[in-house]
Amino acid sequence: QAQLVESGGGLVQAGGSLRLSCAASGRTFSRYTMGWFRQAPGKEREFVAAINWSGDRSNYADSVKGRFTISRDNAKKMVYRQMNSLKPEDTAVYYCATHTTVWVYSLSMNSYDYWGQGAQVTVSS
Repeated sequence: QAQLVESGGGLVQAGGSLRLSCAASGRTFSRYTMGWFRQAPGKEREFVAAINWSGDRSNYADSVKGRFTISRDNAKKMVYRQMNSLKPEDTAVYYCATHTTVWVYSLSMNSYDYWGQGAQVTVSS
């Protein structure tokens, strides 16, 4: 089993920045792709970004490309998500998640089996 504990988030004005962290335990962290998803009020959960096990490959949703960055520190078992130039439409609960299978890179939400508790990000206009 894996446990993911999220920290960060909060309230920020449009144009501001926030950093989310995700601490992992219970799995060999360095073997798994990590995903980043969000769910806005009244909407379905959606993909934001993913980073592969070694950190040398990542993908982003078009809506956040150029503004958000996902990174990882395998020695610390941490995933970091830097969010810049935030917009009111970025308001959501943000989740980190770990992929089901070692050495596999996938962006499909159904491919992730353990999830953090979520971090609320609210962007005011």
